[in-house]
Amino acid sequence: MTRVRVCARLRAAARSLVRHTGGPADSGRVTAFAVLMCTALLAVAGLVLDGGLAVSAKVQALDIAQAAARAGAQELDLPVYRTTGVARLDPARARQAAQQWLATAHADGEVVEATTARVTVLVRRTTTTQLLQLVGVRDLHVSATASATAVQGITGEDT
Repeated sequence: MTRVRVCARLRAAARSLVRHTGGPADSGRVTAFAVLMCTALLAVAGLVLDGGLAVSAKVQALDIAQAAARAGAQELDLPVYRTTGVARLDPARARQAAQQWLATAHADGEVVEATTARVTVLVRRTTTTQLLQLVGVRDLHVSATASATAVQGITGEDT
């Protein structure tokens, strides 16, 4: 066999191979599968990343709410405590102390309840999404509520 014939046969075999592997039998099925898988992986990554950011914002909101409630629970009604020995809160001062803590922390929140026994604070936070913006979810809103009570002694309320 001559060199020219060998080259011709190799070219013919290559053409035949290209026709059988890249012809109409493929019809783009692998491409559609790859696009769907990439979309699904991106959605899962968005849920993981933005879900983690939302959980972090929730923890921060809870931390601020707990601190504000504790600040309010420190405002005892001193005349009642001195005369009766019972730890009761001054509701007006407790509300003011908790609100002041929220203002100092630059937090969006409110004092839900301030009684002689308990201070309850609600804090709201908004986090901007990173990947979920691709599907139209721009912000995630979270909130946390915390309560604190006036405790007397080291073992619990009114001991």
